[in-house]
Amino acid sequence: MSINKIDAGMVQKMFLAGAKALEAKKEYINELNVFPVPDGDTGTNMTMTIMSAAKEVSLLKNPTMDELGKAISSGSLRGARGNSGVILSQIFRGFVKSMKGNDELDATVLGNAVMHAAETAYKAVMKPKEGTILTVASAGARRAEEILREGEMTDLLQICDEIVQSMEDMLLKTPDMLPVLKQAGVVDSGGEGLMTFIRGALDALNGRTADFTIKVGGNVTLVKASTAGEADIKFCYCTEFIVMLERNANVVEAQLKEYLQKIGDCVVVVADDDIVKVHVHTNDPGLAIQKALSYGSLTSMKIDNMREEHNEKVIHDMQKAAEGNEDSEMPHKAVGFIAVSSGEGLSEVFYDLGADYLIEGGQTMNPSTEDLLEAIRKVNADSVFILPNNGNIILAAEQAKSLTKDKEIIVIPSKNIPQGIAAMINYVSGKSNEENKKIMEEEMLCIKSGQVTYAVRDTNMDGKEIKQGNFMGLTDKTIVSVAETVNEAAKELTESMIDDDSELVSIYFGAEVTETEAEALADEILQGHDDLDVEVQFGGQPIYSYFISVE
Repeated sequence: MSINKIDAGMVQKMFLAGAKALEAKKEYINELNVFPVPDGDTGTNMTMTIMSAAKEVSLLKNPTMDELGKAISSGSLRGARGNSGVILSQIFRGFVKSMKGNDELDATVLGNAVMHAAETAYKAVMKPKEGTILTVASAGARRAEEILREGEMTDLLQICDEIVQSMEDMLLKTPDMLPVLKQAGVVDSGGEGLMTFIRGALDALNGRTADFTIKVGGNVTLVKASTAGEADIKFCYCTEFIVMLERNANVVEAQLKEYLQKIGDCVVVVADDDIVKVHVHTNDPGLAIQKALSYGSLTSMKIDNMREEHNEKVIHDMQKAAEGNEDSEMPHKAVGFIAVSSGEGLSEVFYDLGADYLIEGGQTMNPSTEDLLEAIRKVNADSVFILPNNGNIILAAEQAKSLTKDKEIIVIPSKNIPQGIAAMINYVSGKSNEENKKIMEEEMLCIKSGQVTYAVRDTNMDGKEIKQGNFMGLTDKTIVSVAETVNEAAKELTESMIDDDSELVSIYFGAEVTETEAEALADEILQGHDDLDVEVQFGGQPIYSYFISVE
């Protein structure tokens, strides 16, 4: 069998089949993340990105190539989450741009589309790193260019096989390019995600699959508001999510229900094949989330605060977001601020510093480009500063900036919460946006920052033997400390960041840590550094026991 041309209907089927293949293997791709932290979410981010486009594509009836390309590009651009999702969206964007104006894809159009896809993706990344999804895409582009130059192949099945084989070969070489991959014994997770999609798409082209249905499910619901409730509510947070299971549903249903009844009320846990739907009222949503993560990945997350006794400013701003107010209902100002936050305490810190709108997200819950665009729309300001506060959200913020035409968007590339706080503190009213961008970026880089979380698997990394359940102190994804207790790991991490010039240590403790534990950590630090000031604040963030900064 040979195929010399592909029409829009077949491209539509190929895209949907690729999306389903990626969704089916997302947990495997998540597990390829080399760091043993509970936020290895490459597969999740890529799947949510592509499913955003797949939903639009699946609704098209007999589309033209231009209509199909628009749905793929727009859907993936707006649904992009995390660095891997943004890069994947750019690959699609470059590919479909070459489809435009053609009724069918032949060897020339397909070859140019593959080359343009890799080129567009590389341009989207400020500092491209080899040994990643970019390298895999580039290998396909080089083979496509060779095929076009030789001008002998016209069978698209043969051309696709040649291009895909070059990409598969390159994927296997990624551990030789990034030592951290070789150390962990895995290939690049983003590259594997891309190849998973392509393998699924080729199955459709070869007639090996006939199921192109896309289930319309809920994505992560980012917490942007609290709802008013009765003053005597015992459990403050209405917490809902779906667990994508990795084990027997009936066992998980019983275990989760038993645990949640200990930390809250109004518990509803319903198992349905490979998912469990959860609803609980609790004062510690982080505990519910942490427990659920031990059973699988989470989706459709939603947390609402049901109490009225909140700081008036927090209620005012957050309710406006929840009610979907138009820009005109928020007082106009010259400059506005959007920050990505994680935890009630951290959100209040950002509001106190002048944030107009918060998107709750970060680790394990990256906001999409569309979430950021919605936040931009709701901030009624001529210029809007965005603080992603996570290295995996910066590209999505930049993508939202490129899609915004009616406001000046300034992205401050803060990689963590302490950097975002430092940037906000150093904003100077009256200075130009350009001057403030420079000041904020310089000052946030003057602080040292780290975080403490737990290991989700046994591994050996950065010269350290790590067991599942150990606590780890990390700086920029480098594992500095490993210990059996959270404060032990946090103390060693903090000591590694303190030098003779250090003056202040800020500790933001998460949902799983008590104030007593955090104060004990502060006392331990002060014992060896009585010349330091140590501040302890409630952060309330899930997953990460401590965010710590030293300046």
